[in-house]
Amino acid sequence: MRKLFFILALIPVVVFAQEAKKEDVWAPFRYFIGKWEGTGKGQSGISKLQAEAKFVLNNRYLEFSGKLVFEPQDKSKKGEVYEDIGFVSYDRMRKKFVLRQFNMEGFVNQYVLDSLSPDFKTLVFVLEGTENMPPGWRAKATHKILSQEEFHQTFVLVSPGKDFEVISEKEDTL
Repeated sequence: MRKLFFILALIPVVVFAQEAKKEDVWAPFRYFIGKWEGTGKGQSGISKLQAEAKFVLNNRYLEFSGKLVFEPQDKSKKGEVYEDIGFVSYDRMRKKFVLRQFNMEGFVNQYVLDSLSPDFKTLVFVLEGTENMPPGWRAKATHKILSQEEFHQTFVLVSPGKDFEVISEKEDTL
């Protein structure tokens, strides 16, 4: 009888552990893990991209870092360099993914995952708040997975009272 009780006592633990394994909260983001290179175009011209995504701090956060190097053009004879770093976390209270992005211009942006396609191939983040920027600005970043080794990112930014305008588009490859 003792063995039976012991086994029955473990069933809820085993079932709970199996359910926890089934639900991979990070599944929509696993595709992006690794080092990426790509090209882009936007208001600052043509760019080359280097980026990396990796889990940090006991796999509780996803860290994104990137560097865009823009070719010289009329507006910028030397070209431009843009760098940022971001962290995605899962807010269990809201049941939402939150992206906090820090860029070299001094802006700190907080985005929330607004929509996710059922196949995890399209992720849309919308700006929730920002530091060092006047009120009323809106932004949206869309990531579309094109193949096993390629995705497309579009970033749009809107000043108060205006419509969304594409700031940059990037094709990234593994």
